Amino acid sequence: MSDERYQLSTGDYLALDATAMAAAVKTGELTPRMLLSAAQARCDAVNPLVNAVNMRHDEHANSVLRARHHAGSELLGALAGVPMLLKDLNTYLTGTLTTNGSRMLADTPPATRNSTIVQRYEAAGMLIFGKTTSPEYGLTTTTESSLWGQTRNPWSLAHSAGGSSGGAAAAVAAGIVPVAHATDGGGSIRIPASYCGLFGLKPTRYRTPQGPDTFEGWFGASCGHVVSRSVRDSALLLDVSHGHEKGSPYWLAPQAISYSEAVRRSPGSLRIGVVDQAMTGLELDADIRSVLNTTVDLLLGLGHRVDPVTLPVDPQQVYGAHGAVGAAALLAAVRDRETVLGRPLHADELEPVSRYLVNNATSATAENLYRARRSFELIGSRMEHLFDDYDLLLSPVTSQITPELKVASLDQDYPHYIQGIIGSIGYSVLANVSGQPSMSVPLGTSSSGLPIGMMFSAGWCREDLLFQLAGQLEQASPWADRRAPL
Repeated sequence: MSDERYQLSTGDYLALDATAMAAAVKTGELTPRMLLSAAQARCDAVNPLVNAVNMRHDEHANSVLRARHHAGSELLGALAGVPMLLKDLNTYLTGTLTTNGSRMLADTPPATRNSTIVQRYEAAGMLIFGKTTSPEYGLTTTTESSLWGQTRNPWSLAHSAGGSSGGAAAAVAAGIVPVAHATDGGGSIRIPASYCGLFGLKPTRYRTPQGPDTFEGWFGASCGHVVSRSVRDSALLLDVSHGHEKGSPYWLAPQAISYSEAVRRSPGSLRIGVVDQAMTGLELDADIRSVLNTTVDLLLGLGHRVDPVTLPVDPQQVYGAHGAVGAAALLAAVRDRETVLGRPLHADELEPVSRYLVNNATSATAENLYRARRSFELIGSRMEHLFDDYDLLLSPVTSQITPELKVASLDQDYPHYIQGIIGSIGYSVLANVSGQPSMSVPLGTSSSGLPIGMMFSAGWCREDLLFQLAGQLEQASPWADRRAPL
């Protein structure tokens, strides 16, 4: 089939998830060039509206495509020909810039090698043609920065796409790509997935690689994976990207079956504990409570046992440990940059909230950081014991529906920032501190038509169980026909 003669229509492109794209390439129905061209055209058409893609790497994708064509390897890999975008946060593509959403990194040299997870995506046949927006160092639950501007929710352009993987979520919800790389250090996959009507799973700590230069982010609180429209895409992407990387001291046991196989298996009858009280103490939005109640009814109808449960953790310990680790990591990044520059950063090179966190972190002690790391372990242990009694936990992803832009941005004073994020962080942070896998499933909408996700969390290394339930929910309450009105 000639790429010059046949074009993939927008409608046909939007109808395909990544799994279907790869299958069509294998049969010869589509070519990698057709898929890449359709993704680039869709980006040209809708990105000016949502501002999800901040850097285009078309020449990189084209050169990879040419090299594969000459080598006769265009059809190799489980995701051959599927277009892909990387989150612009601590993830590196040879010859390109990574800014972490910060003005202090806007003029850094291009990367000299790929991140391990990028190597695995490309080995699977994916075509990376750009990066998606992130707030500065992923520090908030909206994706807005002084460097790249505001990323808008495809469901309502006045609202946030979430953060910090808001660019990835907006790109998928807008139909630029069917699946996009994302990271989650406090809810940064699950919150944008919920706000944008997508599926998003945060893996178990150390499940996916962070190297080759650093093997954990935020003491393991931060993990990389994807946001997607379909459950099977998320499973397939985890199949091709998970596993130990050379040099890393962290190692998880191999899985008995692939994650793709898990999606197709019945979870059986599960014991599911329901958490409806946010750790922040914030009252649950009425629309979110309604979706939570509907989800409980759906689970009961599928044969699961559902009971209320109280979390065995101290919220102050959870947020205190998470905040101390995140601030220390930011301080180290700033000091590293100052060393390279040979001078202190100027005031306008960091967002106001980031400056506040850096100043605060300079007065922290080694004891503070040691206690934070110990809290990670204690909280993880308590949660693992809770999973002796329950297979999964169900909760909302957030306490409040998608906020408007500017509410949670980093360009304001710290008290207003805290007030802005409190509606987003009441549930998701716990799984980052404990290290357990957790997913957002798009199971409802608000009265104003904004998506609402429900969060399911599992014990250590039980992504397979999450995928089994997600596959069942996708069949019982399909969301594929709910598309953002761009």
